[in-house]
Amino acid sequence: MKPKPLKAAHAIEQFLEMMSAERGAARNSLESYRRDLAWAAENLAQSGIYLAEASPAALTALLAGMAEQGFAPASQARRLSALRQFYRFLYSEGLRHDDPGALLEAPRRQQALPKILYEDDITRLVDYAKAQLAAAEKPAARQQALRLLSLLLLLYATGLRISELVSLPAGAFAAGLDYIMITGKGGKERLVPLSSEARAAAQAWLALRAGTKYRDSPWLYPAAGGKAHLARQVAARELKALAVRAGLPAGIVSPHVLRHAFASHLLQNGADLRAVQQLLGHADISTTQIYTHIREEKLHRFVQASHPLADRQK
Repeated sequence: MKPKPLKAAHAIEQFLEMMSAERGAARNSLESYRRDLAWAAENLAQSGIYLAEASPAALTALLAGMAEQGFAPASQARRLSALRQFYRFLYSEGLRHDDPGALLEAPRRQQALPKILYEDDITRLVDYAKAQLAAAEKPAARQQALRLLSLLLLLYATGLRISELVSLPAGAFAAGLDYIMITGKGGKERLVPLSSEARAAAQAWLALRAGTKYRDSPWLYPAAGGKAHLARQVAARELKALAVRAGLPAGIVSPHVLRHAFASHLLQNGADLRAVQQLLGHADISTTQIYTHIREEKLHRFVQASHPLADRQK
């Protein structure tokens, strides 16, 4: 007698439990896997195919259908990754005798270069944030200006993800060390060194905060109510507003662009790629290598603008 097919919902839950327990996948990642696999199960079911029993041909047709429906290459690649890991799990657990995901081809995608701020742009932002702080007379305005300055300096000086920064505990700077311990994606910890200016800004913010209603909050950057930390969306909005006031386009300034600036400026000034990978908390160095493309593009533009034979190279 043929065994009953493994129900999609049950198979997906088993996979997610493994990803959480053994791989330390973050909650957002688990929800993304759940959505992508549920989408695959629903679409395969329309053809009478069970997710756990899908053949390589059925999965290839599923992915081809995504392209025909106009899904972006990034969305196709993300769902392909989820399917590959799902079927690898079924195979390793003996729930399938083969791994159909290993035969699937990734859609071709062009890697987009991240937006970048030049060093002069960073200087302009920091100078304006300092000027705002110096001009602030009322306590509330001074509090907001100092918080924004410390956020800006810490993002650029450390390359932290905005979610990592706003969730820092107040005690992260209590010891006055030259580094802080960060818990990043997947619960992985890394040490991030601090520049003297960034550390001073954080300590100034803590000293000012000690005289406010937020003094007992466990977070470095408390939200308005004090019980939760500052939302990353609020921090991003304040940075964009600062950019506009400083005369920069709002579209080129965000917490993520500041993280890009941290990495690309280090590499431009001779930092080792592996060191930058460790500072950013990238699991794979190929993720960090995008910043070498920025440097190469900058060199190419320099040669085209400066070399006497550049016009002949068109």
